[in-house]
Amino acid sequence: MHILVTGGAGYIGSHTVRALVAQGHTVLVLDNLSRGHRQAVPAGVTLITEDIHHIDTVRNIMEMNKIEAVVHFAAHSQVGESMDNPTIYYDNNIVGSYCLLEAVRQAGVKYFVFSSTAAVYGEPESIPITEDMPYKPTNVYGQTKLMIEHMLDQFSRAYGLRYAALRYFNAAGADHDGTIGEDHMPESHLIPLVLQTALGQRSSIKIFGTDYPTEDGTCIRDYIHVTDLANAHCRVLDYLSMGGISQYFNLGSQQGFSVRQIIDAAKKITGRDFTVEEAPRRAGDPAVLVAGSQK
Repeated sequence: MHILVTGGAGYIGSHTVRALVAQGHTVLVLDNLSRGHRQAVPAGVTLITEDIHHIDTVRNIMEMNKIEAVVHFAAHSQVGESMDNPTIYYDNNIVGSYCLLEAVRQAGVKYFVFSSTAAVYGEPESIPITEDMPYKPTNVYGQTKLMIEHMLDQFSRAYGLRYAALRYFNAAGADHDGTIGEDHMPESHLIPLVLQTALGQRSSIKIFGTDYPTEDGTCIRDYIHVTDLANAHCRVLDYLSMGGISQYFNLGSQQGFSVRQIIDAAKKITGRDFTVEEAPRRAGDPAVLVAGSQK
């Protein structure tokens, strides 16, 4: 299959590109490199430095390369930033995704896989979180992803686009060969921040909120390895190409670990002690997010 991966120079995108290539697909990466890394794109895979807002250009790219499926990662994804600066999230995530979908419609692309998030659920009514629970995002990031899911549903109904929305919980880890992994600027994910602190690259690690209704007072999250996420994208493309209906799936490990547990595990595994600071809660952070992934 000829596949266009938007945001394929980013964290999860670059791992998925590797997985798709390993499966024998012909992959083209489109990334404006505002947050991605050129060196994360595998050798032999073409990288086009372009923005998804440019409908005509993106449509021409799809038509010239006979694209059959789009895997869409190009989005801003930081909860705190989305609350502080919502305008760039509405522009990049919602407007950008609309422009991409319009290019997909005009080019006649059949299949679409969307990088969504567990943030669409907000504060869940119960744990584990299943796909049929209410959508009540507590932050702008989650709101934008949910709005894109609504757009996908309408494009599917009106134009026959077949799609899957994959609702990630917390992506973690790196490719087994260690040549690509998390490299956000600035980094905001817990595990790399903790390991940077253990390496002495940071003076301390902050815990944002110690008064949540959890056993140790810190947030609980479900961590899923990035290689498993990449494989899920490959599998759902197979599912769609074999006639699968449009729908959405949670992607998580179905286990929850608190911020303190992650920090304690890092200290134990690295054999290094480091400074831990306590800070107030961040706006928009739910207390517990754990996946129900049976579907």
